[in-house]
Amino acid sequence: MENLFSYGTLQQEKVQLDTFGRLLEGKKATLQQYKLSEVKIKNQKVIELSGKEFHPILVFTDDIEDEVEGMVFRINSLELSMADEYEVDDYIRVEAELKSGEKTWLYVSK
Repeated sequence: MENLFSYGTLQQEKVQLDTFGRLLEGKKATLQQYKLSEVKIKNQKVIELSGKEFHPILVFTDDIEDEVEGMVFRINSLELSMADEYEVDDYIRVEAELKSGEKTWLYVSK
């Protein structure tokens, strides 16, 4: 199983059902050294699914004082691939450590 940190639309039930075919179980988590920005989505399917043209996106700051609150979900490797397909080209998946010390995957700005 894999950890996936979500700070945006992957927390929406509709997005989870369409992307993974199920609702994800998760817990609140905090990510340090990042801040939120936003990106304009051009993929019409993603806009229709999320209901939003602008999505949040993480930007690395290297400042321990910067924190982003979100959810960490336990998913399998196939579901991680499904999340990769949902995320548009403006995002890349990286591994990071949560404030709790847990390792997790997350999507950040290229």
